[in-house]
Amino acid sequence: MSLIVKKFGGSSVANTERIFNVAQIIVDDYKKGNEVITVVSAQGDTTDDLIEKAKEINGGSISKREMDMLLTAGEQISIALLAMAIEKLGCPVISLLGWQAGFNTDSNHGIARIKNINTERIKAELAKKNIIIVAGFQGINKYDDLTTLGRGGSDTSAVAIAAAMHANRCQIYTDVDGVYTADPRKVKNAKKLNEITYDEMLELATLGAQVLNNRSVEMAKKYSVELEVLSSLERKDGTIVRENTKMEKMLIRGVTSDKNVDTISVIGLKDLPGVAFKLFNKLAQYKVNVDMIIQSVGRDGTKDISFTVSHDQADAAVESIESLKSIFQYSNIKKDENVAKVSVVGAGMESHPGVAAKMFEALFDADVNIRMITSSEIKISVLIDKSQTDKAVAAVHEAFLG
Repeated sequence: MSLIVKKFGGSSVANTERIFNVAQIIVDDYKKGNEVITVVSAQGDTTDDLIEKAKEINGGSISKREMDMLLTAGEQISIALLAMAIEKLGCPVISLLGWQAGFNTDSNHGIARIKNINTERIKAELAKKNIIIVAGFQGINKYDDLTTLGRGGSDTSAVAIAAAMHANRCQIYTDVDGVYTADPRKVKNAKKLNEITYDEMLELATLGAQVLNNRSVEMAKKYSVELEVLSSLERKDGTIVRENTKMEKMLIRGVTSDKNVDTISVIGLKDLPGVAFKLFNKLAQYKVNVDMIIQSVGRDGTKDISFTVSHDQADAAVESIESLKSIFQYSNIKKDENVAKVSVVGAGMESHPGVAAKMFEALFDADVNIRMITSSEIKISVLIDKSQTDKAVAAVHEAFLG
């Protein structure tokens, strides 16, 4: 007998037919003698629809606490409907909201972090031979207020339960049948990977691949939870995410893109020690995560600093910089939304020279101009015009993996 944790995203339970499909997958494993805990997201576009409803009521200043009260309703609908479907198939089942499943979080509404999971209720329900359906993406804080974990939080919920319960498997079901070398919907010759390391998957997830949430991969690596990414629509093997892979390291494991990025340029800063520190310290105070950074060579006593942030943090970044106007002068701030980041990822890069040159050659041949570059041991990222994203990804993928 194994303890299996399964997670199904919103598209997997989007309608009645798909709910019964998911129910059958769960029941099949249960009837093999396994204990099954399933984490479910809100149906289809439910979360987006709820956000729009909130904006209709109070688009100017929405309370984060009340927003969490609203958004947790989406998962409540999903778990109840899925539990009903499993009952229809003749198996014992119980649905639990995040707090009922023991998820205790901090109080950062909308982006809460899991502090611990009280597994007492989960263990009690398993002892009753129940299939357990848990609402992902949510928990409760010390004030007994509902909280949400941020977009993609259901992946994190599933990995957290798997870690707390020492599950034998944690399966993440999506609308694709595994992790590919590029988005198979946009790159025709993208190849499915049999396995991938935590570090490679974390880079891909952080750089725009939407198969797994990056926080869930971080947690899986921390607690050595082996993940399997597989399709909820096709019964076939997926991609295993683990610490070490059996296959020889590929040079490049994947090519990905991220269009949810803006460039902020601060023009005409004084070329003095401490200016960059003050700038990025203020951004940190505003909880703005900065990615790529370029500082120009000083000229006439001034310099320019450009950096990238996620699109939803761009306004906060500009606001934080404007608050520094009285501390040091600058001539202008520019925000550019028409950019995208294209990245190659692979643990094999660190021992193979010439990867950057090959990537840049592919972009040159495709007539794609590079604005910024950043790299690490296992990834190289470039910033380009957003309109050229798909062309750039296809060209780089062909160069390395075609």
